[in-house]
Amino acid sequence: MISAPLAEGVIDVHAHWLPTELFHLPPGAPYGRMHDRGGELHLGDIPLSIPTRAMSDVPAILEDMRATGVGVRVLSAPPFAFPVGGVPGAGEYVTAFNDALSAVVSGAGGRLVGLGLVSLGNADEARAQMERLTRTDGIAGIAIPPLLAGRSLDQGELRRVLTDAADLDLAVLVHPMQLSRPEWSQHYLSNLVGNPVESATAVAALILGGVKEQLPRLRICFVHGGGCAPWLLGRWTHGWRTRADVRRHSTRPPAEVFGELFFDSVTHDPGPMGLLAAQASKGGVVCGSDYPFDMAQPEPVRFATDHGPDAGTLTANARAFLGL
Repeated sequence: MISAPLAEGVIDVHAHWLPTELFHLPPGAPYGRMHDRGGELHLGDIPLSIPTRAMSDVPAILEDMRATGVGVRVLSAPPFAFPVGGVPGAGEYVTAFNDALSAVVSGAGGRLVGLGLVSLGNADEARAQMERLTRTDGIAGIAIPPLLAGRSLDQGELRRVLTDAADLDLAVLVHPMQLSRPEWSQHYLSNLVGNPVESATAVAALILGGVKEQLPRLRICFVHGGGCAPWLLGRWTHGWRTRADVRRHSTRPPAEVFGELFFDSVTHDPGPMGLLAAQASKGGVVCGSDYPFDMAQPEPVRFATDHGPDAGTLTANARAFLGL
């Protein structure tokens, strides 16, 4: 529920915030707790290459917005804080985060908006949390991972969450969790390769699983430009046309459904940004930054407007995604 009018300017839909009192992360989180080492934020033993205060410091967020021309920033939890373990006690963490997020964004004079958490692993609890978010000031939707327990958005708990979000008119941001695999253990490949693959898997599952067809009111955005999805869309379309098992759950060509989704502009290169803009609809590209991580787009508005839609279109698209 957004009670205050938003500030003017381009909306950055992809930025992260977590209060220090929740750095311990939810029960069952797949990583060690977040903590400070000499002013630098760590996730277990993994250095995140950002100052610890950057994750929680609202004045720093607002100053960065002023410096980079962002009018409104949409805050969500870092993906490490997604409650994916299905462990008792996650609900308390979710409530604490959503309440803290609401307090921060509702007191920012329309410059901040929030995307809340939901418990993943308890469908009834997640539904109740989403119902509460519709009455929580400053919150426009939820952020979720693209994969959960070996399933993506077309199956299991994530499919149920999308169904409830569409029913409750909540926006959904899908953010990869940087899941580890042995072949990605070096060179930061769990992020550089893993994150784009996670996102592309979720986009494909949503389209080929017929989820968007069955949930036409669903407003869903994929970060990092949809990962590998824009490059694979032609391959998916070819497979859909030639194989009955690919089109078993969908009746519309992948490219057609792709045009009804939202994607942020964090692509790091004009070429991928141009391809995304060509594949998505005119209303499908929104500005993102991934603030405050080291993989963030340092000048999000400039990059998006130089290589994608103009500022007015980016703003209108973000408002459409957020339902504002």
